Amino acid sequence: MEHTASTRELGEFGLIARLTSGLPVNAGVIVGVGDDAAVLTCPPDTDAVATCDAQVEGRHFVRAVVTPEQVGRKALAVNLSDIAAMGATPRAALVSLMLPAETSIEWLDGLYGGLRAEAAEFGVAIIGGNVAATSGPLIVDVTLLGQVARGRAVLRSGGGVGDRLYVTGTLGAAAAGLLTFGGRSPTGREVVDSVLAEVRAAHLTPQPRVNVGIALANTGAITAMLDVSDGLAADLAHLCARSEVGALVDSAALPIDAATRAVAVAYGRDPLELAMSGGEDYELLFAARAGTDDAVAAAVAAAGGTARAIGWLTEPALGMRVRGEDGAEAQLLARGWDHLMSPT
Repeated sequence: MEHTASTRELGEFGLIARLTSGLPVNAGVIVGVGDDAAVLTCPPDTDAVATCDAQVEGRHFVRAVVTPEQVGRKALAVNLSDIAAMGATPRAALVSLMLPAETSIEWLDGLYGGLRAEAAEFGVAIIGGNVAATSGPLIVDVTLLGQVARGRAVLRSGGGVGDRLYVTGTLGAAAAGLLTFGGRSPTGREVVDSVLAEVRAAHLTPQPRVNVGIALANTGAITAMLDVSDGLAADLAHLCARSEVGALVDSAALPIDAATRAVAVAYGRDPLELAMSGGEDYELLFAARAGTDDAVAAAVAAAGGTARAIGWLTEPALGMRVRGEDGAEAQLLARGWDHLMSPT
């Protein structure tokens, strides 16, 4: 049997040297990997934007159904999505690894291959991080730094009554993909391979809307924005709370693609429920001032994305409501993913 090298054999500094060898830098990096801390330039008239997120084995990924490259790409992508939601440009990432002693070097090579590929796609420099041993589980923790023109970061708190609500891309596909890892559909309906591949890719390798976020921010029309990570309903509740408004969502307007609908039917689930509370879509939910529809559409199209108007911000006393296809309105509950309360 072929021997698989582990981190215990290579050691901390040997592992760091292996994983960070030849990492590219961008123009903003003065000192990257190899010193006590990285050094970055701070362009004038810009604000720094920072975020962090972790991928925990057994909670966010299971090695039996995901490649290490996919784990690496997603670990950076979920942070890129937060930067996108601020209308900012991502610049540099720090990667911390908490590793069980017998983690194979080959798996970590794959992980860093995914990180490098995602970083290259968005012009991000990986400038350092940390490695520590743990009894488990394996954790990949990424801190991402970005920049935005001074005072131009788009917050959750700027929405106002009468603003139009939009969401980019489609909703529910990531949740549909997660369903398919549970085995054969309980209804016995077959899901064709192309549909399986589409929804699983949405779950395993989300596409952060960085270019769209920047384009939207540059319009000056966007009053509030965040990414849809916990589910549309839950994340809309965050926006409403910070902006001190209510919301009305038109369920018929929600962008749910055919693959998501097919999987939902096969697994006995409501496609609308997957779209509302499934989570991990990493699309952008944003509000724009009334009368700016054309500017929004042009900016999204120029950035290569799609977006659909799904409702309005309303008086706070009205709370969050959803309008059904029959025109009737009901309370919209803020259901979605909670990292501390949702089951593993």
